[in-house]
Amino acid sequence: MDEFFDIPTLIVIVVAIFVLFRLRSVLGTRTGNERTPLQRQATPANDEKVVPIRAAIPMPDSDAERRALKVDSEIELLSHGDSAVAAGLKAIAEADQNFSPKAFLEGAKQAYEMIVTSFATGDRKTLKMLLEKDVYDGFEKAIVEREAAGHKIDFTFVGLPKIEISDAEADKRDARIAVKFTAEVVQATKDKDGTLIDGNESDVQTIADEWTFARSPKSRDPNWKLVATNQLS
Repeated sequence: MDEFFDIPTLIVIVVAIFVLFRLRSVLGTRTGNERTPLQRQATPANDEKVVPIRAAIPMPDSDAERRALKVDSEIELLSHGDSAVAAGLKAIAEADQNFSPKAFLEGAKQAYEMIVTSFATGDRKTLKMLLEKDVYDGFEKAIVEREAAGHKIDFTFVGLPKIEISDAEADKRDARIAVKFTAEVVQATKDKDGTLIDGNESDVQTIADEWTFARSPKSRDPNWKLVATNQLS
């Protein structure tokens, strides 16, 4: 019995007890209700209430609200402070849930290049797809007269340095948008012998037009057609 409680053994027991006491004071004890590392990271040490970043920035509640905000932003940008144009674009957007002013203007750019190029080359098929009947008839008549005279146009579309919406409106039947185009082209009209009779083969010319496009907001056809033209210069 005395050997069990000899001095070396007692020293070891005392040291072990001291070490356990120090570990407990440093690490604490577990009760089963401890927070995870993620919970401890999410809660400030001083227990102050933290407002999440997302709560500080209001976000749309639905796709419809996000679309409305996007369209409103496009209208503000593309109306250039013209309240009448802004009101017209807003009316079109309310009548047609798929309308986007930005997408329309991009389509108008492409349509303008296709139409002026098709007119110069006499491409009636493309013109029929893009023009309302009365406008097509006027273009086709000019092509027929040009061909009858033996004239040919050498045409190169250079670019559109400026394009802007000048008017917009919607009624129960149609939505209409007028667009001003300032285009750069190279065009030269020659007779049947190849003699230059109009334009210039090497100089870039600036031309300006105001065209009006229309479509029914209720139509399944998403394409706008050219319904009126006005040459500005």
